[in-house]
Amino acid sequence: MKAAQCRHYGPPEELELREVTAPSPGKGQVLISIKSCGVNFPDVLLIQDKYQFKPPLPFSPGGEIAGIVKATGEGVTTPKPGDRVIASIGTGGFAEEAVAEAARCIPMPDSLDFDVASCFFITYGTSWHALKDRAQLKPGEKLVVLGAAGGVGLAAVEIGRAIGARVIAGASSEEKVALAKRHGADEGFVYPAGKLSKEQQKTFSEDIKRATGGSGADVLYDPVGSDYAEPALRAMNWGGRYLVVGFAAGDIPRVPLNLTLLKGSSIVGVFWGASVARNPKKGLADLAEITRLIAEGKLRPHISARIPLSRAGEAIRLLMDRKAQGKVVVVP
Repeated sequence: MKAAQCRHYGPPEELELREVTAPSPGKGQVLISIKSCGVNFPDVLLIQDKYQFKPPLPFSPGGEIAGIVKATGEGVTTPKPGDRVIASIGTGGFAEEAVAEAARCIPMPDSLDFDVASCFFITYGTSWHALKDRAQLKPGEKLVVLGAAGGVGLAAVEIGRAIGARVIAGASSEEKVALAKRHGADEGFVYPAGKLSKEQQKTFSEDIKRATGGSGADVLYDPVGSDYAEPALRAMNWGGRYLVVGFAAGDIPRVPLNLTLLKGSSIVGVFWGASVARNPKKGLADLAEITRLIAEGKLRPHISARIPLSRAGEAIRLLMDRKAQGKVVVVP
């Protein structure tokens, strides 16, 4: 079978398309013929040796897949060969076939196509966990989402809207803000990309306060980090919850903790993968609920690019350069 492999750490352009031996399912596993693989920001970090988990070289990026079960390992009664499934596998999705734990597969509704099915586990799972479990977002609260046109950001916009919050989308262009509004944001604002000057940080904080009617954010969803973190924290409402989701802008920020004292606010870490590992039954139940809402059209994953396996590095480059809107998928 063919697989796009990271054989040494470096840029996405150095992924190599290779003919490799197809994997065999072990005990409790299934072999899946991959029809589509979602691309996520951890893939950007994995190929550069910057992620907290480090698979041995060589490996194929891609942690969420949709496809058809081809074979099953010892002890597996469900899913069965021929079943359409969605699976979370960590790595290995940039390939024609991959193995997955049977217990981590979810039946794929007939109403979903493979591209949509492959692109919501991580983004919607992360945002669901962030807003419902970690922030305990309530109807009527003001939710500010940074990076609102990215994969996790757009998912947060939709889930926040479904909960009944007032959703304010922040993004780096009018085009991205418009996309977030089409997916449920009540309003939005544009912030500059890259390093922010002190004046730009002040303006950024004021924009958040203005968009929330002067009160500040009750919940602020931040997958961006870097220079955006401190001014965002300054724009929190009393008792607000600042969600640390990721650091797409590159730098892990350091913030003055006295801001949390002055506002009675909380800084809350969001690590969906670790949460699922600790409580897999809840994680699968949440994903099944998200799958149902997508099948019913109540959540609408947005796919901005569909890239063939032979050019898989281009998919990661789109995320690395923050040019992706919604999700990017790789297809064999």
